[in-house]
Amino acid sequence: MIAIAAVPEGDEVAPFYEAVECPEPNPWVTANVLPVLHTKQRPLAEVAHMFSSYLAADTDPVLIADWPEDIGHAVALLTNGRGGRLVGRAVRFEILGTSDFASESRSEVPHNAYYDAVALRDWVVSNEHC
Repeated sequence: MIAIAAVPEGDEVAPFYEAVECPEPNPWVTANVLPVLHTKQRPLAEVAHMFSSYLAADTDPVLIADWPEDIGHAVALLTNGRGGRLVGRAVRFEILGTSDFASESRSEVPHNAYYDAVALRDWVVSNEHC
């Protein structure tokens, strides 16, 4: 995981977007992800605490992803790396079924987790009303 974003359905809550230090990125990440991060990279433990605090402020957090690994990364951030939980409340996760959503074509800044999350949120919301 290089970066994580959580974008609420409405505008009343600020989104979450942070990047994790990546000391040895592979060539694809160096070429496609790092140039569009647009945020400072932080230690993994710091991002985990920030993400857990962000979710703890929500009374019913639900994370929706289009790819299973994205849920895995989010779940890993909810632990302290030593078997302890960082968030006490329930957090729900949903993995979308296969669809025509593709962040590469819908995201304002492809490979930036924040813009990819905005694109996914907009796609999910627009398809809820169909």
